[in-house]
Amino acid sequence: MAEGDNRSTNLLAAETASLEEQLQGWGEVMLMADKVLRWERAWFPPAIMGVVSLAFLTIYYLDPSVLSGVSCFVMFLCLADYLVPILAPRIFGSNKWTTEQQQRFHEICSNLVKTRRRAVGWWKRLFTLKEEKPKMYFMTMIVSLAAVAWVGQQVHNLLLTYLIVTFLLLLPGLNQHGIILKYIGMAKREINKLLKQKEKKNE
Repeated sequence: MAEGDNRSTNLLAAETASLEEQLQGWGEVMLMADKVLRWERAWFPPAIMGVVSLAFLTIYYLDPSVLSGVSCFVMFLCLADYLVPILAPRIFGSNKWTTEQQQRFHEICSNLVKTRRRAVGWWKRLFTLKEEKPKMYFMTMIVSLAAVAWVGQQVHNLLLTYLIVTFLLLLPGLNQHGIILKYIGMAKREINKLLKQKEKKNE
């Protein structure tokens, strides 16, 4: 068991080091984005919502086709991949890179690797469920996809995408400030109250 844990830890460290090397040119940008997403200042949440709203209003106004939208998005990614490693050191100053920043960069890369592992783990569990319990797998997939299709039919695609993107960008800050845990705790307390009231009525 200990040997397996050590192997997993070493593999995680190796994957993290590899990702750090790949994203080294994006270090300053990632640290800045990390500060924004974790809401280190009070005006960061409305700034995130403002930027996302402006981007989606622009898309709504231009109303590009799917092919044009995908092409422009990929083109933007290619430009960012080329320009950011060149411009970031000049804007932020690579000589200001401190030990604390390097540690935070390492933590970010480690979290990204862990998130990727979780996604792969869920994907593997899905296929395990398909092999071990095919009926449950197909019923779960059909019901889930039907629910998603119904929601997509009821809500405009662009509005739905806007809500999803906004939520995902606000999620790190919500977690960092304990807002999600707070409301989950409130929901659990309300559910417990309802269950207790139901038990008293049954008695």
